[in-house]
Amino acid sequence: MRSVRSRWPFVSTGAMLVSFVVSSLVPTAALEAQGVNRYGNPSRVTPAPTKAAIDVRDLQIRLYQFADDSMQGRQVGRVGNKKGTDYIAAEVKRLGLAPAGDNGTYFQNLPFHVRKFTDHSRLTVDGNPLQWNTDFVAVPGQRAPRFIVDAEVVYGGIQGDTSTQIPSSAAAGKFVVLLPAPGGARAPQGQAFAMRPGFAPAAGRFADAVAVATVDLDALAMPQRMAINEPTMASQIAPPRAPRPGAPGAPDGAGPVDSLALLKQQLAMLQPAATIRLTRDAASRLFHGASVDGLSPGAKGGTVSASLDFVELPTEWARNVIAIIPGSDPRLKHQYVAIGAHNDHVGFATPVDKDSLKAFNDARIKLQMANDMAGLGPAQLASIKVNMDSIRRIHPKARIDSINNGADDDGSGSMAVLEIAEAIQAMPVKPKRSTIFIWHAGEEAGLLGSAYFVRNPTVPIDSIVAQLNIDMIGRGRAEDLPGGSPDYLGVVGSWFDSKDLGEQVQAVNKKQTKPLAFDYRFDDPIAWAGYNNIYARSDHYNYAMQGIPIAFFFTGLHGDYHQRSDEAEFIDYPHYARITNYIRDLTVDVANGPRPRLNGTKPAKPKNIVP
Repeated sequence: MRSVRSRWPFVSTGAMLVSFVVSSLVPTAALEAQGVNRYGNPSRVTPAPTKAAIDVRDLQIRLYQFADDSMQGRQVGRVGNKKGTDYIAAEVKRLGLAPAGDNGTYFQNLPFHVRKFTDHSRLTVDGNPLQWNTDFVAVPGQRAPRFIVDAEVVYGGIQGDTSTQIPSSAAAGKFVVLLPAPGGARAPQGQAFAMRPGFAPAAGRFADAVAVATVDLDALAMPQRMAINEPTMASQIAPPRAPRPGAPGAPDGAGPVDSLALLKQQLAMLQPAATIRLTRDAASRLFHGASVDGLSPGAKGGTVSASLDFVELPTEWARNVIAIIPGSDPRLKHQYVAIGAHNDHVGFATPVDKDSLKAFNDARIKLQMANDMAGLGPAQLASIKVNMDSIRRIHPKARIDSINNGADDDGSGSMAVLEIAEAIQAMPVKPKRSTIFIWHAGEEAGLLGSAYFVRNPTVPIDSIVAQLNIDMIGRGRAEDLPGGSPDYLGVVGSWFDSKDLGEQVQAVNKKQTKPLAFDYRFDDPIAWAGYNNIYARSDHYNYAMQGIPIAFFFTGLHGDYHQRSDEAEFIDYPHYARITNYIRDLTVDVANGPRPRLNGTKPAKPKNIVP
């Protein structure tokens, strides 16, 4: 689920003041000796074939794969998202579902691109070539840099130290060379190697230069130099708009400017100064063999020309997966029940001891629940201490983890949709309407995949009779949120636009062997910290904006939400299986029943809505 709050803090060391960890130590240790944790789940599950029936074992087989570290957190715009979507597409192909993406595939690529320079890039000083990667590297930005033709070289001073730097007027039109801040170039990987996951830093006072070159390449081995220009992250095709001059956040806090200055600023955005990284030997050659260490700011060198081959390539790191099971009714098969989940999560974070983090998150949510779900202040958070001695008795060595696996958010929804697809595909007589399964990308980045699909639908948008959205259905224990239980299920939005769908959601539940206990609190504003506006925070929202009846199912924002501790081993699989079976039954019922009618926003619902 898309977060609208800052992430919770974490701890990795300290003493223990949380009684439940101490009291659970002995049984937990005994369970772990048997290969399972306090929830009865193993640390790993071996991949195996699945079957049509939806049960605990199949959900474990799928979710342990989809939320594995190898998926790298499945963040949209990174290779992990490709890995996750490859797994889903391979499974629906194996099951025999019809592809419903672009050009006869299961994929609908979002407009994300990777930007880089090719090794055809060239740079000469006084007509003498420097070698790509050996002598220099160009750092990719959002746009192709401006042309460099017979630009005069000038020494600009120390990077980041304006007291040593030449003024902006002296840099205009020049190839500016900077020495790194003291200590930067001698760092094990070079001061700016970690800069590559984003893009080149803003040129600042050198915005009118044709290029800004920093002498900091020597500290990097050849693979690291090559990595500077190998994208680790894609971005949307259109770069973000810069603040209007004079507006909050505008560079230098500048006030209103005249039209000529504004035009220059906009042109600089469209074709920025190139960002170059040099070896010391290459820098010396720029200054006719003189050492850059002895130069004074403003010292002149030779002339540089360059042909930097900038490319912008579409990527498979951001894509929806779409498949269809055709309906059995000749007339109704041209209508669709859409069922979906989001395939992405939030990628990497700071490495921590995962067991310490889990203990902290358990203690934090317990304290928050005792505090009527109000947000915790700094003093309350600081009062939580973790007993590392207790943890080390179970895990003698720290288990360091940097990957947000997203087992519940939204591995649980994604694998539930896949299990439902397998179950419906195995039915000897398919539902009357077709079922379209959509695993949306980029939910965590702003509901991007669902927004892209409803604007570029691969079936007529008005042929979708309802959309069922699943986002986080793997938890819901009493320790996760007030009212949590083995029967718990949050239901959002099913009454907003269609009384028919709201009633159908209830009617199918009543037919279950043991009905689930629906929680409708989130249809209305709620004071719980982190639960604000749940209705607009997942992919169903974009379908509702198109006038499509929706129902959204989830089991709460537990203590491991958007944390490295959201792992497959902490899921409540029996509960998860019950919910998945219920949503399968609802999907079939909607596909076979009358089309849900629209009758306004939040139509009246029965007062007694809990079965």
